[in-house]
Amino acid sequence: MNAPQPIQVVPRNGNGEPRRLQIKVLRHNPQLAGSVPHWQTYEIEEAHGMTLFIALTEIREKQDPSLQFDFVCRAGICGSCAMVIDGKPGLACRTLTKDHGRTITLAPLPFFELIGDLSVNTGQWMRAMSERLQGWLQMRDESPDIGRIEQPMDPDLADKIYELDRCIECGCCVAGCGTARMREDFVGAVGMNRVARFRLDPRDARDDADWYDIIGDDDGVFGCMSLLACHDLCPKDLPLATQIAFLRRAMVRQGVQA
Repeated sequence: MNAPQPIQVVPRNGNGEPRRLQIKVLRHNPQLAGSVPHWQTYEIEEAHGMTLFIALTEIREKQDPSLQFDFVCRAGICGSCAMVIDGKPGLACRTLTKDHGRTITLAPLPFFELIGDLSVNTGQWMRAMSERLQGWLQMRDESPDIGRIEQPMDPDLADKIYELDRCIECGCCVAGCGTARMREDFVGAVGMNRVARFRLDPRDARDDADWYDIIGDDDGVFGCMSLLACHDLCPKDLPLATQIAFLRRAMVRQGVQA
């Protein structure tokens, strides 16, 4: 078996030396009495292919074990490592340090409950949103035969549903949303994406009248100011603005008909 190759450093100046990065982190632990928000700067050597997740892990392992941040998959699938990177929400595991300057500022996502440092509780908000929207399949047949072969679905429709199912609930869209900052009950782009997904599903029993009762107000689709931050910041490049526009049109039609 071949021995693992050492990580190569990235030359960034004329004499071939790697960059020295300054990672500036907004720190605060609300669980500790006397803790106040403050900036703390760490310096590390940049390596080839380094992501912010790798940089933060190196800091926690070699410099400061008290630094708090979240991760699970390290592959842009779980959404746990979302944070504000140089002023914009994004995923630490998918952000290369080479795409940023020598000083990189990191802060926790706004809007969500702060656990500590860069760690926030997105799960609590996401669960409440899902329960409010009843974001699960409500079968037309209340007693389906699980032994029967599943009804075939049109491939194009299946692709559209799969596209919306790729949401990882990282919270970047909510953190960048102006409406969410003003309306704490706003369901956000992630919630309306969930509605759009089940509205497309022919197996779901709900119609537009049912969806209007859930999102047909200012805390739902009519609260969106179309600032497009959700669309710009989504790390999975989901068509959030398009889906919100489709939903708004459908809910207007439903409201007029009602």
